[in-house]
Amino acid sequence: MSIGIARVAATALFSCCCLMVALPASAAVTRSGGSSGPLYNAIFNFGDSASDTGNLCVDGRPGPAGLLGIFTRLPYGVTYFGKPTCRCSGGRVNIDFLAQAFGLPFPLPSKAPRKDFQRGANMAIVGGTVLDYSNASLKFTAYDGSMNTQMDNFQQLLPSICGTQQSCKMYLAKTLFVFQLGENDYSIQLVNGSTVDEASKNIPRIVNTVISGLEKLMTLGAVDIVVSNIAPMGCFPFYLSMFESTNKSDYDKYGCLRNHNALFKRHNSFLQSSLSKLQKKHPRTRIMYADLASHIYQIVQDPRKFGFETALMSCCGKAGAPHRFDPFTLCGMDGSSVCHDPGSHLLWDGMHLSDTANRRIAEGWLSGPYCHPPILQ
Repeated sequence: MSIGIARVAATALFSCCCLMVALPASAAVTRSGGSSGPLYNAIFNFGDSASDTGNLCVDGRPGPAGLLGIFTRLPYGVTYFGKPTCRCSGGRVNIDFLAQAFGLPFPLPSKAPRKDFQRGANMAIVGGTVLDYSNASLKFTAYDGSMNTQMDNFQQLLPSICGTQQSCKMYLAKTLFVFQLGENDYSIQLVNGSTVDEASKNIPRIVNTVISGLEKLMTLGAVDIVVSNIAPMGCFPFYLSMFESTNKSDYDKYGCLRNHNALFKRHNSFLQSSLSKLQKKHPRTRIMYADLASHIYQIVQDPRKFGFETALMSCCGKAGAPHRFDPFTLCGMDGSSVCHDPGSHLLWDGMHLSDTANRRIAEGWLSGPYCHPPILQ
């Protein structure tokens, strides 16, 4: 693939990715100490395609065209819902499992018309970013999914959910917030020609913007907030295809892109340090650092230990292609196919996690060891 063609394909593709058993929906988790009732009355999520539960398809339009349209077609959704739900997965995403653990319904997309959001809503949308991107050459999605836009959507919902400012503070104090944005901010830079070192210069700006968003939620009344770090995307087939190198030293011993993962590791370190400072500044708020990166990378190192047959191979994609991933024959396109056992794969389509992987991620956040402190602690 020529660099020019690859970059065009990648720009479009990034609008697609940015990539204990959970209790049944009827079982409410109780507070430690034995008091009855659900731990949280609602759940609200801010994110990108990794946790979008359908905002891509309910924006008052007939449905996304082009590459984005693949999420509206089978086999997306086939491993759980039996039909496409505009989730970028074969089944559920991590926020579905978190909601289920607290006896809450799957989070409704916030753009869904005439819905009751008293038990939560999902602001996440395909292409979600921390920063605002006004430069048309960098806008890789037709939808504005920046953090500020998602925050605005959330605030617009509040009056219909909880009424006055004071009653909303009481309501939000019993609500779980989940924040999982940032990956696409780096993907945009890399796809548009930035080097890893150049992209790393924006880490403080991206993380500081995340912190400002979290403080805004606290001002509104948020008390319990889960903040996820960024996955090691250098292990994902999309990155392995887009940034393929002939230099073996560019890869670690597990086959992941070394420098790209170093970029995300630097972001995650800066994020964790900043969250620690934020926690000290707001001692009455409970900030939970969700370590998505460590969990996924440990699976990559030893998939079978975590119940997977493979880690770097897509379940849905073009059979015979490296990592079962071809940017011109994506999952849902003509010529693609689905693996025999989706549950044995970490990755669904080379850009997003499988239903099984999303369940395991949620479990690691609920009870540990991949959330500090665990949500259920």
